[in-house]
Amino acid sequence: MSELNRLIEQLCPDGVEFKTLAELGSFYGGLTGKSKEDFSNGNAKFITYMNVFSNLKLNIETNDSVKIGEKEKQNTIQYGDVIFTGSSETPNECGMSSVLIDETDEQLYLNSFCFGFRLSKPNCLIPEFSKYLFRSNELRKQIVKTASGVTRFNVSKKKMEQIRVPLPPLEVQREIVCKLDNFTELTAELTAELTAELTARKLQYEYYRDSLLTFGHTKEQVRWQTLGELAQISSGRNKAKKAVGKYPVYGSTGIIGFTDNCVYNGIKILVARVGANCGFIYQVTGDYDVSDNTLILTLSDKLNHRFAFHLLTNMRLNQFAKGGGQPLVTAGQLKEFLVPLPTLEAQSRIATILDKFDKMTTDIATGLPAEIEARRKQYDYYRDKLLTFKEKTT
Repeated sequence: MSELNRLIEQLCPDGVEFKTLAELGSFYGGLTGKSKEDFSNGNAKFITYMNVFSNLKLNIETNDSVKIGEKEKQNTIQYGDVIFTGSSETPNECGMSSVLIDETDEQLYLNSFCFGFRLSKPNCLIPEFSKYLFRSNELRKQIVKTASGVTRFNVSKKKMEQIRVPLPPLEVQREIVCKLDNFTELTAELTAELTAELTARKLQYEYYRDSLLTFGHTKEQVRWQTLGELAQISSGRNKAKKAVGKYPVYGSTGIIGFTDNCVYNGIKILVARVGANCGFIYQVTGDYDVSDNTLILTLSDKLNHRFAFHLLTNMRLNQFAKGGGQPLVTAGQLKEFLVPLPTLEAQSRIATILDKFDKMTTDIATGLPAEIEARRKQYDYYRDKLLTFKEKTT
């Protein structure tokens, strides 16, 4: 019998108690009343949306900062607090959690696009346990149901209060943390080997991409123009409440819904304008609509679509994102970018080469990406199995 099974049989053979978040604690909001200027040369640490979205535990070794006045009253994050992202373009990415598991005397401030949850009795959930629990499948299913919207989904704190959380004995929590920490480390090592090989291939791809997409500025080599001269750039406008229909609605993560209205057709380049995928580039074709959080590039006949796709991807647009809360790329920025304009024949040749490399490194159905995905699914299965509890009947 494993140590975990022994503890469960000894301490909670009939199941564990479940309580709602409303019974366990309360929510609080992020920063209020801040301007863009407050996020440059700040005097206090600031936890960004991406810090929460990307990490099981908050990264407090961050250089992100915000200006806080001496007598200013703002909420700060405390040890054990669970932080949630407040919104996303898809409900499945709403309410992603991260936990402060490091005890620190440093003041940590939270961005306005996230909110925190604080236990009224901190000893009922170990922070290290919470970091896994709130990312488990059972909790994520409940959290996703609290989000509503059309092109942008927002979490309802009122509905979040009704989320039911298992409270296994602390000894059981510690044993699960020990197992998951070990399994996380093992999975990370195995994944790292696969990722290293995939990274080597990607570096090879990026080398060829950089080489093929590097042009001189002299007149003899290639002509340069602004992107605004070579494409019409606009924002999608879809805000329809209807979630089903004949035509797909594209957002920053791909298809996010359906509509009965075909607003666009043909080939377009789309750029995620805001959020976690800000600056992400992809190409669509057919009949469709586009959300208002996505930029649409309608190319002139001077640009090959696949050449433009690789060119914009190579520019890594997320580095130009603005904003202290959610990152943002604007149409105005894109219009000002200078881009090279080789002959259409040269554009087609370059695109064909890069398409082959792109398929080799990103095809999820075969090869290394598929192996890495299998490791992730194995980890998720094991985590969810450990974090699924029978409820004790009263």
